Amino acid sequence: MSRIHCVGDTVPSRLSSWEVANLKSRLINTMIHAVGEDPDGADANDWYYAVAFLVRGMLSEQYIKLEREQSRQQVRRAYYLSMEFLIGRQLTANLLALDMVEPISACLEELGHSYEAVRNCEFDAALGNGGLGRLAACILDGLATHGYPGYGYCLRYEFGMFHQRIENGQQVEQPENWLRFGNPWELERHNAHYPIRFHGRLIKHAEGSANETVMWVETDDLVAMGSDMPMTGFRTPAMVNLRLWNARSGADFNLDYFNEGDFMAAVKDKTVSENLTKVLYPNDANERGQELRLKQEYFFVSASVQDIVSRYLSENGDIRNLPQKVVIHLNDTHPSLAIPELLRLLIDEYRLGKEEAWEVASQTFTYTNHTLLPEALETWSVDLLSRVLPRHLDLIYKINHRHLKAVMSNFPDDQGMLNRLSLIDDGSQRIRMGWLSVVGSTRVNGVAKLHSDLLKAGVFKPFHQMYPERFVNVTNGVTQRRWLLQSNPGLASLITSRIGPRWTTDLERLKELESAVDDAEFMAQFAAVKRDNKARLAERIGELLDMTLDPSALFDVQVKRIHEYKRQLLNLLSVIAHYNRIKEGRAVNPVPRVSIFAGKAAPGYYMAKLIIRLINDVAKTINADPQTRDLMRVAFIPNYNVSEAGFIFPGSDLSEQISTAGTEASGTGNMKFALNGALTIGTLDGANIEIREAVGAENFFKFGLETPEVEALRAKGYDPNVYINQNAELGHVMEQLRNGYFTGGDHDRYRDIVNTLTHGDHYLVMADFSSYMKSLEEVDALYRQPEEWSRRAMFNVARVGGFSIDRTVHTYAREIWGLKPLFRERRA
Repeated sequence: MSRIHCVGDTVPSRLSSWEVANLKSRLINTMIHAVGEDPDGADANDWYYAVAFLVRGMLSEQYIKLEREQSRQQVRRAYYLSMEFLIGRQLTANLLALDMVEPISACLEELGHSYEAVRNCEFDAALGNGGLGRLAACILDGLATHGYPGYGYCLRYEFGMFHQRIENGQQVEQPENWLRFGNPWELERHNAHYPIRFHGRLIKHAEGSANETVMWVETDDLVAMGSDMPMTGFRTPAMVNLRLWNARSGADFNLDYFNEGDFMAAVKDKTVSENLTKVLYPNDANERGQELRLKQEYFFVSASVQDIVSRYLSENGDIRNLPQKVVIHLNDTHPSLAIPELLRLLIDEYRLGKEEAWEVASQTFTYTNHTLLPEALETWSVDLLSRVLPRHLDLIYKINHRHLKAVMSNFPDDQGMLNRLSLIDDGSQRIRMGWLSVVGSTRVNGVAKLHSDLLKAGVFKPFHQMYPERFVNVTNGVTQRRWLLQSNPGLASLITSRIGPRWTTDLERLKELESAVDDAEFMAQFAAVKRDNKARLAERIGELLDMTLDPSALFDVQVKRIHEYKRQLLNLLSVIAHYNRIKEGRAVNPVPRVSIFAGKAAPGYYMAKLIIRLINDVAKTINADPQTRDLMRVAFIPNYNVSEAGFIFPGSDLSEQISTAGTEASGTGNMKFALNGALTIGTLDGANIEIREAVGAENFFKFGLETPEVEALRAKGYDPNVYINQNAELGHVMEQLRNGYFTGGDHDRYRDIVNTLTHGDHYLVMADFSSYMKSLEEVDALYRQPEEWSRRAMFNVARVGGFSIDRTVHTYAREIWGLKPLFRERRA
């Protein structure tokens, strides 16, 4: 593997030789006193822990100073609640932020170890799965880098979602045991523990009156224990903290059972309680899984809200002034139970009246919606909530009663609006958590302009009519510190040599690169960096899949969660069609292409797992065919995560962003690809629209139906077979899937995929196929002109600065959270 290095020109190391020697001495002391190993016999893993503990100490010192300053200033803080934080590995990220990669590398080299070997000992933190979690991690990076008072909350998942292996072409889920050797970045907080209650019953006094009191009794209690991961900003004294919650039983060990010889029953409570924080998104395909997931979400928000209130009261007085110092942000609907939970605390613990408590609670929350898909707008059954969280169901009914009065006031002549806007769907008897999030928040934002417009015009239209000032747009962003400076040091160094280092905190400065497209020497260096990155990716794929790839081929990449709306199937059908063209001699001067896929399918998502199997079956056939294997290869990279993304984004030529128009909220992978000099082929969906406007239509391969056309086609009655019958090439591909061409004659293996595409095709794969194939021909034509391809790739890099997480965070801080930075000055 190519060695990662610090971008020396960005902020040159300021440590003298004496200071490096002192750092080495401190590192050796840490090895002895914290790791407990003899430095002379320590291996790379031991040195990883020594470096991590040393850096953690520096971060802790910095964080304590910052907390004191925040308390002194009595700042307003944003608390970011997210079920995922896909932070990836922290060693290099922290060292880059502290400007210590080169000094630590020098120390390790003197001690007989390479930094590369040491950093590879770290596991990716299994605290997230996809774009939602990666966005949350970027948000923390932006908050810290720009000095905004922020705090993250999540669960400490012991096994993450799962580790993905591919066996016989199929996804196999294994526990992602990232904590097997502990997590050196976290600090246990034994003083941060809170009771969490489930089940039980309610006792009401003076029910229905202004003096009503409610007691929640006979509950099953757990304890939430906190651990902290302080996260530093880039070259700044500011930091944020990520607090993770672990579940503990209220009674870990039953001595009576043990003494009676029933050893399993003695620890049953401990085992059952700790299931809550074992995995991310437990499979909710059955009732027990649904209950576990509901408990998990409530456990998370209850611990977080109790902690937020406790911190507020330790620094402030009146609980009624909570919204002046606290804003709680709900990253999607998963944390929406935080709204009734805060209401419960205000009423039951702090004895506020119902109306006063609602005024405080409803002024405290803000909410980001991440989806237009109805199935992704979370709901919970009334029956399940009544059993698991009876007090919260009671409060949701009270919130709904108040809300429906406002609905009647706004729509006095439309009785149907009551059912449409009720937090409780009377038909299904389910609680609409997205509705609750809108009603209980001061701001609701989408994550791309199209997405926000569709929210206001579609799923949340009546709410927008009632509360137009509540809805805003904040287009997502990505952090250039992780996705360029760390992941693509060659390009980062080249950029810095041209425009200086300030792009690391002000990505809009990339615009200064536009003049470089006419500099032949610079563009040759840019092309060389891309070749090196492709070689690095090819080497990585070779390690994982025992496959030899030619870096001069077009690297065509689609990496993201496997889902029907993402349309990996559309990509794969085009791969098969391209394969047929070569086999049949119809491909004129074909461009050698490597089609790269990666992503996980949810364990209970049958169709997504079947798509993974089909990708691997097609890959097996194509890669073994001597007639085509020099012109095309297909690779599925297993267990896609942040570390693998660090190879993929820099080494890609073409970014596949091909979701059905009107389905993708935003996307952030599209931004990371463009930032690393890949051209996009995509529909006008999510943030693709804004990216195309920013980089220039001529530097983006557009295809497919647009959102109004999608809606019109569905409205008039869409028949996918019309498109299949009109396109002989598409018809041939579908016939190959039917007759088992890629399965050794097994006709049944992909029957469900064929049926989905020919009977309904909800995501319009058939309708967009022809347009997509034509756009791919334009891709090939441009790739045959390497200098022009590089020019357009450079325009993508130069014009994508507006998609930095810094812009996103500044917008949240100013327009949604009302935050002020702790520090006025920004360093380069």
